[in-house]
Amino acid sequence: MLTAARKLGKALLDLALPPRCHLCRCFIPEAGPLHLCPACHDQLPLLSSPCCSICGQPFAGAGHDHPCGACLLQPPTWEAARSAVLFDGGCRDLIHAFKYRHRFHLRRPLALLTARQLGGFVAESNADLVAPVPLHPRRLRQRGFNQSLLLAEILQKEWQLPLQRQLLQRTRYTTSQTELSAEQRAINLRGAFSVPDSTVLINKRVLLVDDVFTTGATLAECSRCLLQAGAAAVLCVTVARAPLTAP
Repeated sequence: MLTAARKLGKALLDLALPPRCHLCRCFIPEAGPLHLCPACHDQLPLLSSPCCSICGQPFAGAGHDHPCGACLLQPPTWEAARSAVLFDGGCRDLIHAFKYRHRFHLRRPLALLTARQLGGFVAESNADLVAPVPLHPRRLRQRGFNQSLLLAEILQKEWQLPLQRQLLQRTRYTTSQTELSAEQRAINLRGAFSVPDSTVLINKRVLLVDDVFTTGATLAECSRCLLQAGAAAVLCVTVARAPLTAP
């Protein structure tokens, strides 16, 4: 009886508010949780093996995961990092709409896509808890929300891991990273984060969540801070990864 009532309720809701693809806005008769039509979903540049086993940088062609040259020369502070989608095309449009146009409902398809794509990586990571990359209070007031926390709230439910919302804090305001080089980003972020209470962190494997992996500077500084506070290891998960730019 309850199932029939739910089906009727869904049918009435679909009639009043027809489900449409988040990208092309076409009508989707049988919309799944992602609310993306098959055509738009198939065009998403999903990331998979082979990739760097440390930073997650995708490799062209077939083969197995292995460390890239950059990680071998200068190992990052995290143990491993992975992204679900390349920050391009439809993925970039969804993240920009979510992050800069306050389309909060888009956190769900972005997080669910990440959960599906990176479920195996997270299962093998043996992570103990989830923590979002924090925003400085000033930036939080300007934006009104922390996109990493909104994503982490869904991911922790999908992966059945406890969420520590305030594990990391951003204690120093930094200028925008957008126009900075990788080296400048690292300098800009030095000492920008802190762990106010390390009690839940000692000897724990932390799954750090952010929206986009660009140069890895933010994740590296957060990881360094967590490790100094007593974490056993840090593993990084982002929805998207920015394509490599030509040198």
